[in-house]
Amino acid sequence: MPVVLYNTLTKSMEELKPLREGEIRIYMCGPTVYDYIHIGNARSFVAFDIIRRYLEYKGFKVKFLSNITDVDDKTIRRAKEMNLSLQQLGELFTNAYFEDIDKLGIKRADFNPRATQHIEEMIELIEKLIEKGYAYVVDGDVFYDVSKFEDYGKLSGNKAEALMMGARIEINPKKKNPADFALWKSRKPGEPYWHSPWGPGRPGWHIECSAMSMKYLGETFDIHAGGKDLIFPHHENEIAQSEAVTGKPLAKYWLHNEWLTINGKKMSKSLGNFITVREAIEKYGAQTLRLFLASAHYRSPIDFNERTITQARRNLERIRTSVRLFESLDESEVKLEGEDDLLKGVKELKLKFEEAMDEDFNTPKAFAAIFDFLALLNRYSTTNSEVSKDTKNEVLKVLRSILEGVLGIKLTVEAREEERAVELLKVIIDLRNKFREMKDYETSDYIRDRLKEIGFILEDTKKGTRWRVL
Repeated sequence: MPVVLYNTLTKSMEELKPLREGEIRIYMCGPTVYDYIHIGNARSFVAFDIIRRYLEYKGFKVKFLSNITDVDDKTIRRAKEMNLSLQQLGELFTNAYFEDIDKLGIKRADFNPRATQHIEEMIELIEKLIEKGYAYVVDGDVFYDVSKFEDYGKLSGNKAEALMMGARIEINPKKKNPADFALWKSRKPGEPYWHSPWGPGRPGWHIECSAMSMKYLGETFDIHAGGKDLIFPHHENEIAQSEAVTGKPLAKYWLHNEWLTINGKKMSKSLGNFITVREAIEKYGAQTLRLFLASAHYRSPIDFNERTITQARRNLERIRTSVRLFESLDESEVKLEGEDDLLKGVKELKLKFEEAMDEDFNTPKAFAAIFDFLALLNRYSTTNSEVSKDTKNEVLKVLRSILEGVLGIKLTVEAREEERAVELLKVIIDLRNKFREMKDYETSDYIRDRLKEIGFILEDTKKGTRWRVL
């Protein structure tokens, strides 16, 4: 089946038809490296990592680029606050970014171009815009004249005529129109600068992505991706700059993910609900965070709270427990009763998973198919001690290709980590049993109930206390 996706540019669902046979070129707006990335950033990075992985799963050769913005107003301001050079700040938070996405299981981009290493390409692009009459110079600053680009607003719906009236636009006496935006900013005291035909200064934010995406992916590529907040002005201005020079579409498809909120509110340092990725990983675990972020459709809002993150952890344990139990079955020489249903079920899983992902990368629907199959798998594993080698291999192959290969969910944890967790649980169970022996049922019941709240069910049998994941 073909992949169908929602194109922000056309406001419609479209069949994915690559510009080059069998190849998809993707540009994703990466981090501005002035701080540690937060879980809102991670929502975008995980969403498009899954999309990239699924396109590879479908057999496409994917060329994936994600930039590093290491010079803009935020980085300059933060470097001053931390008493660091712009380069030192960039190295610090670029390295931190890679550490965080590696822990989340996000595949590295094929290339991560840095803005400060592509100033020459930006200057060349600005020169072409001036030559074509789309940009003008005022006292060392260069501005883009939005009135000259007829299609301005085609992505966001924010038309130049309305913006020129000054609504929500900072008034700058140097600009011809309030909606015009900076391509090059003249040097200010204490700021880093590069030499240009218009004097020392630095590039505007928007020109960075235009120059880098076109250098590595060509004048037109398949998919431009990013968060919903980038639609305007960033992506709108990228289109205006790039297409004014080339006369060609910058990207065929524009994909945007929705917001992440914290307890129903927008994440903000002023509200005290700002959570970095490394803080979330430390508290909840990288795989739990990844599963949480993957659980909602990328175009649907997702709310981070204790209930949703706890559910994600339980779902992760359900997946791993089911797979671990099935893996522990002995291998028989012949196919056993019930295996045909298992093979039929895993075939249906693969079909339903692909149908869901072909439908604009519908991960909630994909997870529903996975958990339906795991219920069947659990019924087989709890009523059988053996399974034929061929059936076992087929089931595990499909689960690994879907869960690990596409969704990035590891089916196993590091052996030492798992051993320590199990040993800790055994200590808690032993402690509970001691309270039971002392007839302190209030305390023993409290331990049992608390374990249930976090997803562990205790079953007292004649042979001792057994545990399983809820």
